[in-house]
Amino acid sequence: MKIGQVAEQAGVSVDTVRFYERRGVLPAAQRRPSGYRVFTPAAVDRIRSAKALQDLGFTLDEIVGALQSHGTCETERWRLEAVVDRLEAKIAELERARRNAVKTLQDCRSGHCTLKP
Repeated sequence: MKIGQVAEQAGVSVDTVRFYERRGVLPAAQRRPSGYRVFTPAAVDRIRSAKALQDLGFTLDEIVGALQSHGTCETERWRLEAVVDRLEAKIAELERARRNAVKTLQDCRSGHCTLKP
């Protein structure tokens, strides 16, 4: 398959396919004598898997590790636990920021603006 076909079937851009290849999400594609990349249909499945992991909150390095490990849910559960822990910390951080913004907005509405020095 040509890179454009892979990108179209996987629902990503050609640049994304190239990026995934550079970062190790995809193994290096074979090259024709003309220099064009030739991918197998497995590349489409791998990109779809990477996108699914990304939607779960995995970082690119975590995606590469998960795809290269060929582990089972049992052996790879720790990766997802790390993602959940990171997401919970981010949610807590966002909740703190929201509380502070709401308080500041209330202060402004009551004539006690704390935004100006």
